[in-house]
Amino acid sequence: MYLPAFADLEDVHVTAIAGRDPDVARERAAAWQVPNVYTDWRKMVDEQDLSGVVVAAANPVHYPATKLALERGLHVLCEKPIARVYAEAAELADLAERTRAVTMVPFTYAFMPGFRLLRQLVATGYVGRLHHIGLRYHAGYALAGDYLWKLDARHNPTGALGDIGSHFLYLATVLAGEVTAVTARLDTVARHRTTDAGGQPYPVAADSAAVIMEFASGAQGLLHASAVAYEGTSMNQRHAIEVHGSDGTLRYVVDWDRVQQVSGTRAGEGPLRPLPIPDDIWGPVRRESVHDTYRDVFRTTDAMARGWARALSSGEPLRPDLRDGASVQRLMQACLRSSTDAVRVEVETVT
Repeated sequence: MYLPAFADLEDVHVTAIAGRDPDVARERAAAWQVPNVYTDWRKMVDEQDLSGVVVAAANPVHYPATKLALERGLHVLCEKPIARVYAEAAELADLAERTRAVTMVPFTYAFMPGFRLLRQLVATGYVGRLHHIGLRYHAGYALAGDYLWKLDARHNPTGALGDIGSHFLYLATVLAGEVTAVTARLDTVARHRTTDAGGQPYPVAADSAAVIMEFASGAQGLLHASAVAYEGTSMNQRHAIEVHGSDGTLRYVVDWDRVQQVSGTRAGEGPLRPLPIPDDIWGPVRRESVHDTYRDVFRTTDAMARGWARALSSGEPLRPDLRDGASVQRLMQACLRSSTDAVRVEVETVT
């Protein structure tokens, strides 16, 4: 996703790529005319004359690679989760602010046209005072039961919540503001292979998560994230967000095939009806296939990676940044504690 996004930016040059598999790294570099290839990202950061680094490796690499880059005075785009625990994530956010680094954590779904309309409508008072919000991220990538590092608690302690639910934790805060407390259940509900790729037993992380959120505004939220839900569409996943307030209701549904629809109704208007996404929100992206929309948003607009790359010269801050990533990390850690101890957890107690 990143190399195509940077390819036609005249003032941005990808000068090096690091990957643990040298053949794959060389193949990727050759395809996108990247002149330098490394198997050690530390060596790449130290040897290359870089302005910024994209950390798109597996989860255990996120914290050490981002920390090294920031210590070297570089700007950073880091995939989520940015660390294993909140203390590490907060450390990265503090370091970025001290070094005045331009950072980004690509919570990508915040930039999809349908969500942008939903956010705009909520912000401008369509539903009035917010009462509650419901979010569902259903995916089926773990249905086969094979070993997945995303469900290996050694690498991803919060399992499906950290992998996919973290996106919607961020969207929940965008729509409803600060989360002050959570009550969560993180469970493994399906059967999975019990040994890793090397044949060693491993702790299986949760493939499903249910989270009740309490917001500072007094609103309530409910999030369900599952990696073992069959949806039957081309991407075998579905997103749904419902927002209810004093004056109306909004619903946003994406089936990751052909449907990306916002519907709404205000008090007295009757059933939900489609609310067309305006052309200025769609912009130049394709509309027929959801996956094409996603690819175009990521690769052809300045919403995420391209906006970050362009901002390196100006130094203008962007959102979501490492502080946002740390805030989501704190919520995930609160959810894990809540599930493990079977208690309600106030977010401010997570350190």
